[in-house]
Formats: sequence, structure tokens, C-alpha cells
Amino acid sequence: MSAFSRITGTGSYLPPRRVTNADLAAELATRGLETSDEWIVERTGIRARHFAAPDVCSSDLGAEAARRAIDAAGLQPQDIDLIIVATSTPDMVFPSTAAILQHKLGIAGCPVFDVQAVCSGFVYALTVADAMIRTGTAHKALVIGAEVFSRILDFNDRTTCVLFGDGAGAVVLEASDTPGILATDLHADGKHVGILCVPGTVSGGQVLGDPTLKMDGQAVFKLAVGVLEDAARATLAKAGLQDTDIDWLIPHQANIRIMTSTARKLKLPMDKVVVTVDQHGNTSAASIPLALDHAVRAGQVQKGQKLMLEGVGGGFTWGAVLLTF
Repeated sequence: MSAFSRITGTGSYLPPRRVTNADLAAELATRGLETSDEWIVERTGIRARHFAAPDVCSSDLGAEAARRAIDAAGLQPQDIDLIIVATSTPDMVFPSTAAILQHKLGIAGCPVFDVQAVCSGFVYALTVADAMIRTGTAHKALVIGAEVFSRILDFNDRTTCVLFGDGAGAVVLEASDTPGILATDLHADGKHVGILCVPGTVSGGQVLGDPTLKMDGQAVFKLAVGVLEDAARATLAKAGLQDTDIDWLIPHQANIRIMTSTARKLKLPMDKVVVTVDQHGNTSAASIPLALDHAVRAGQVQKGQKLMLEGVGGGFTWGAVLLTF
């Protein structure tokens, strides 16, 4: 049994096809919809996103991110003894994307499962992995966020289809004698199901309802800013720390306006916020580990710094993780 868990490696992967706002605007114009790079950037901060090829699944993206994280941790795939995949776009109804990904990595025997908390999924998964390591159930966990949201977008709805992209991010979380994850805070409130959802389902071999994403943007924005501040402050309080102790805020990369509003409430300047939403859009559960890996590899995040990770997503779910990198 270990007293702590610590991130020892990060990795990420974006599919090769990069779709700029201009590319998307041209596609939407063929459907009779008007949008522009300026319109999208002003409202979201997004300049491009990546879309996976038709034969590429969440497990493919996740496996590539996982390999990079394992390599960064100086480990081999066989060293991993727990895999948790956060995704809302699984390869199949079952088995889990984690099981499919496990096989692609050449690993067998360790427990694997998916976590479905939409854009908060990575924060949820990291919290679960931390708890399992602290109880001695695992020692070297692979925590992955992987999504192919392009498969569930309605390209006749310009208010949502411009927001999302595909990608994956991963971390290796290991048992440690020194503090890594300091505190976590998770929440959900099902009364907000209707403001962000994919209402379709499968029954009798048929899709029932609408299988594309629906969102009330204004309601999501208003709720997100409030709960993200609350989760961050609750996590700081659990760790006995203050706003000023945060070296980097790494939020879910949904919308630059949500991110700037959250930073303002936490009294953090934007130069302490990792921002990658401009390059990959909202990749749901993948966005936090994507942003983390980018910041690590760019030399922004340094060993010993304190990071606040936070996300909010359909459910409505939200949460935060405070850690020493």
C-alpha cells in the first residue's frame, strides 16, 4: 500500500487530418450554413480541430497516446497493472474501450474499465486511479482520455459542430512515497441532463432518438463557470492551499471564454493557464491530458510545480484534481 500516487509520464495524440475554421466553413456552406473563422474564434477561441479517419476508433487514438506516456515514464507496457479509459465515444457498446486498448498495447491480465463522465471523464478517471493506487490495488496505472466526437456531431447545427474534435491524452500514474495528487473533488447533478446530451440510444438493432450532440450553450456556460470555481476552491481547501499556490491551471479545453472567466474568479493571470483549445477544439475527456502533455513537452510545466486540473461536462458532471507534478 502506498501513501501517494504521482504522474510519471504524459502522452497525447491527434489524428493527422487537421480541419481549420476556413475548411469547416467551406464544408458547411455546401449545406447552406454560414459561418467564418472570425465568428468561431470570437465565440470560442478555436482555430482548428482534428478529425479521425472513418476506420479509426477511440482505442486507436488512446493506444498511441498511451505508448507515448509509457515511454515518457521509462516503462514498458507490461509494467502497467491498471488501465482506465475516459470516453463518451467508445469503440463498441461492449466490451470496454479499455479492454480493446489493452490488447492493442500487448498487455494482458490487469484490470481495465471505462469511465463515462463526458468532459469531466479524465478528472474522474484520475481520481479513481489515485484511490486504487493508495489502497494498493494498483501500482502503475494508465489513465487515458480518448474521443472521436466527430462521429456524434450534427453538421447541420453550426452552433455545436464547430466546437468539437477528436484526440487522446494519457498519463502514467505510479505509486510514490512523495505527494503527487494532493486532493480531488468530484460532483454531478442529473437535473441538468437536457442542456448537454446525445439523446439517442440503441434498441432491437435500431437507433432510437437522435444520435447527435445537443447543447444549450448559454446554460452550459453559466453553469460551468460557477461549478469550476467551486470545485477548484474545494480542492484547494482539502489540500490546505490557496489560489496563489497554483503554478498552472489546466482546464478542460471547451471554450476560451469559460477558461478566462474561471481564471478571473481564481485570481489567476492567463499566463498561468494552459491553453490549447485553439489547436484542437473541445476533445471532451481527452482535452485535459492533451493540454497537460503539450505543456510538459513545451517546457511550461516543470517538476515540483502545482497543477490544478478541472473539467465540466454533460451529466452534469464536474470536478478538479490538484497535484504536484
